[in-house]
Amino acid sequence: MSAPLLVARGLCKAFPVHDPQRGSLGDLWRLLRGRPVPQVSVLEDVSLEVHPGQSLGIIGENGAGKSTLLKLLTGVLSPTRGEVEVHCRVGALLELGAGFDRDLSGRQNIALAAGLMGWSREEIAAREAQILAFAELGPHIDEPVKNYSSGMVVRLGFSIIAAVRPQLLITDEALAVGDESFQKKCIRWMEDYLAGGGTLLLVSHSMYHVQKLCSQAIWLRQGRVEARGDVFEVTQAYLAYHERKDLDGTPHELDAGYVGSEYRVTALRLNGVAAGRPCRLEIGQDLELAVEVYSPDRRPPQLSVAIVRADGTPVYGTTSEIDRVQPERIDADHFGYRVRFQALPLLPGGYAVRLHSLDPEGMRVFDTVEGAFSVGGRTREVGLVRLPHRWS
Repeated sequence: MSAPLLVARGLCKAFPVHDPQRGSLGDLWRLLRGRPVPQVSVLEDVSLEVHPGQSLGIIGENGAGKSTLLKLLTGVLSPTRGEVEVHCRVGALLELGAGFDRDLSGRQNIALAAGLMGWSREEIAAREAQILAFAELGPHIDEPVKNYSSGMVVRLGFSIIAAVRPQLLITDEALAVGDESFQKKCIRWMEDYLAGGGTLLLVSHSMYHVQKLCSQAIWLRQGRVEARGDVFEVTQAYLAYHERKDLDGTPHELDAGYVGSEYRVTALRLNGVAAGRPCRLEIGQDLELAVEVYSPDRRPPQLSVAIVRADGTPVYGTTSEIDRVQPERIDADHFGYRVRFQALPLLPGGYAVRLHSLDPEGMRVFDTVEGAFSVGGRTREVGLVRLPHRWS
């Protein structure tokens, strides 16, 4: 493997917590007395490498530390601990307006940015037309940047980056404020940039764009790396996490030794894996359930089976009574059901099998048990299920 363009080792960043009543002078007085100013950590022990031709997405909730990480990587901030090594020319598009003199015009800012990057006057003159054509700002290019809308600022910033074609492009969520046509234009440019051997480090809340542009991803959660690896696996785990956050209610735990007066699910296995342990499927794989139900009166109980998304959204449900199925007797008090969902068409995400035991008449629900599973696959389709279709 070729040498990395960027290396970060053990990055940590903490910011001081100011007392609004005491102010900065209060912080200074604390330091003079040898008492440290309280700090809050926003990034803890983050390491990564970016190699030539790689496209890496950084994802996570608001406040997870994504923008702070980019500022550390680009030298805007210094780490509290850790180090960053950069071995290439970097183009960064971070916060709106960063690097622009807002009192200067757009055209003057082009010359200023080009000069800071070491361009000669001839190079500036040669590339200015290309930048203006990409930005499509028209006569506004000669107005002060402070009069620009957020979308116009993004147009100017990205147009300069496009003309530079850096070895490593680092960009935050800035493109999200641009209009749809310019976003599409930027995406096409980035696809061409990557196809030509460019290297991308992208922070985004859009899993669609992360999956479209990146091959690898890092999920930051509360300042730490929660997961890293293949972009589809990481983004699907992140989306499943958000679905689980919205789940209401907690089904009861399985109890294989239950003895009582209720019909109760006592065991559940998904493709041979006991409920509570990780179970992962690929799109189109079969899902087989093996269920044991306790019967207090030794009569065959009914069983309700449903598949739900991790946030509780129903996908499908049926019962043994609807399908006219009888269980197998395991022993005097326990009955077994087996259900196979063939070629499960679920799209990648987090799901659960939700079971309810019912009396033999199928009139009363006695309990709720869930077994979680995930579906993976390299696809950018959206929704819950893959429906058969044909383009013509």
